[in-house]
Amino acid sequence: MNTVTITVESVPLPPWTHEIKAFIQRVLAILGKDNWDLSVLFCDDASIRALNGRFRSKDEATDVLSFALGEWDGDRYLPGDIAVSLETVKVNAAYFGVSEHEEIRRLLVHGILHLDGMDHVETLGSENEPMLLLQEKILETASLTH
Repeated sequence: MNTVTITVESVPLPPWTHEIKAFIQRVLAILGKDNWDLSVLFCDDASIRALNGRFRSKDEATDVLSFALGEWDGDRYLPGDIAVSLETVKVNAAYFGVSEHEEIRRLLVHGILHLDGMDHVETLGSENEPMLLLQEKILETASLTH
């Protein structure tokens, strides 16, 4: 059984937290993951900018960050943490013409794939990017199984 912990920093706890936890559980099931203890932080641009600066030496806000740990604690796997800026989610959603809820789900799948060891190849941004193709397939499947 997987566990998902959601925390917030500089933003209120979203009312849809329970629904997002269930979505993450579906994504982990699709990926065949078990015994994962996953941590998700929802924050504002200032908080994610500070994380991006501290851990990636980039002085800018971003939409999602993944911090891989990849350790076992007994029979529990600690993949790492995902941070999502809810302010940037709003900007992305407007830019891509999708709902904020869809954009959050997309970023969470993206973060989970990074924690599972996937990374971008040189064609980042291309419609044929393998990680992004898998991300969209998982997003569609997890959304349909709701």
